[in-house]
Amino acid sequence: MAWTLPTALFFMTITGLLIVFSYLALRFPERPRMGVLRFETTRGDRLFVTLLGSAFINLAWLGLVGANQPYALILCLLYAAAIFRWA
Repeated sequence: MAWTLPTALFFMTITGLLIVFSYLALRFPERPRMGVLRFETTRGDRLFVTLLGSAFINLAWLGLVGANQPYALILCLLYAAAIFRWA
């Protein structure tokens, strides 16, 4: 894998998210909740589902459209907002 600036930013973002979510879990513990996914989820579960879904959205976008990848990012952000709100 080529260590370019976008690759480094990606891994720094994931690391930052893990640090923030670890802090939130320690500072503000939460109970699992039932959402539209029909299984109990915590913040960390929803983060995992969001990251996994975003990977599939980007792969599908790349395979179907092939260009204008920033639009896929917008779609991923909308997906993440929906998962954290309703799941």
